Amino acid sequence: MSYFEKFLKTNQAYADLHEDTHLPLPPKTRVAIVTCMDSRLHVAQALGLALGDAHILRNAGGRVTDDTIRSLVISQQQLGTREIIVIHHTDCGAQTFTNEGFAEQLERDLGVDVKGQDFLPFSDVEDSVREDIARLKASPLIPDDIIISGAVYDVDTGRMQQVD
Repeated sequence: MSYFEKFLKTNQAYADLHEDTHLPLPPKTRVAIVTCMDSRLHVAQALGLALGDAHILRNAGGRVTDDTIRSLVISQQQLGTREIIVIHHTDCGAQTFTNEGFAEQLERDLGVDVKGQDFLPFSDVEDSVREDIARLKASPLIPDDIIISGAVYDVDTGRMQQVD
């Protein structure tokens, strides 16, 4: 049995306990969170969020990309969010490679030339949060009155530390 088949069975048990309450489309807290796809970070549990509380956007490294900004603009302009929180974490896979080395690996393993493509690796997790916050603040698509904050989540302790 594949994991997908197992997930479908688990989902059936979840759905049996799920209330038929229709949650509103806009998130209750009016917050959008940008974070990493890392499986050690359960954002909703770590922040005490329930279903319908916040938009959670996840990608490798939790980086603010053009597509992240696209999603945030929809979140704000169509669904009323007024705050963005950028959360990166310790021991991130995006700290384990460089663009050059990864490009060489992909050419070797897949025969694909991706030289010059930025996979957004970083060496300092707090600096990466600051860079992403700066990118959000510089975007003409993110209004100046949007509250933007950042933090680092420690995968070993579960604690978050604000990044100034």
